[in-house]
Amino acid sequence: MERVSFYTQIGKNKRDSVLLIAVILLFLLALVYVISEVFAPELLLILLIFAGVFVILDAGACYMYGDKIVLSSTGAQPADPVKHVYYINTAEGLALAAGMPVPKLYVIPNRDINAFATGRSPKHASIAVTQGAIDNLSRQELEGVIAHEMSHIGNLDIRFFTLIAVFVGLVAILSQMFLRSMWYSGGSGNKDNKNAGLLIVVGIILAIIAPIAVRLVQLSISRKREYMADATGVKLTRYPPGLAGALEKIQKMNSGKMDVSDAVSHLFISDPKHTFMDSVFATHPPIEKRIAALKSM
Repeated sequence: MERVSFYTQIGKNKRDSVLLIAVILLFLLALVYVISEVFAPELLLILLIFAGVFVILDAGACYMYGDKIVLSSTGAQPADPVKHVYYINTAEGLALAAGMPVPKLYVIPNRDINAFATGRSPKHASIAVTQGAIDNLSRQELEGVIAHEMSHIGNLDIRFFTLIAVFVGLVAILSQMFLRSMWYSGGSGNKDNKNAGLLIVVGIILAIIAPIAVRLVQLSISRKREYMADATGVKLTRYPPGLAGALEKIQKMNSGKMDVSDAVSHLFISDPKHTFMDSVFATHPPIEKRIAALKSM
């Protein structure tokens, strides 16, 4: 197997993430252009202000208070300084190596092996691992999992995903507004524009396709950031077999039926629930591909 540096993996996935954001922005700009040509510029301004305020307020609330909601919804409890000293010491050592504040540490009472990180910045971050991870992983494997989650914090992925959510939300709302405007106006647009008819057809097609396309791009970005967190975690531990071993145990031992909301499942190191739609709408890369990438480092 050809060896690949974790620096190469980090750089590649970072570039891919930026390129995929550009795709979302292209869809957004295309929608803005079509709406501005079909309707009066004044209407476009109203739509943008309304959609922007709604999406930013929603994303801002999730950004500021999402960590508390996620921790509460998963039943996470603060790690016990005596019972979970092994977990706490491992996290403290990795935080020191990463030059980061030690996140608040939690334990989820579940037998599956899993973990997630949340929080708007390294100073306001939390990591939660399942009891199954503490019980079933070796120290090196647990270290690999925590390093992965700490990498999400260090890479500012919560902030990154909030920004993407704003763009995706704008595309979805503008598409709905355009389609509803067409419905209520009887399909008439700016009569002064000679190409209004063609633009209306293009706009309707775009408004139907764009929300689906940007959602798929958003999921692709999520998968890239998972690969990036894997590689950054290896940069911290300098021991790829640790995280690879943890992922192998996740693949073999997890039930795939962890009781968590779909709204937070993307935060976990491995999708806690498996459905038949995972191949299309997966927030995580296939575990076997992640293991292969780790073993090549």
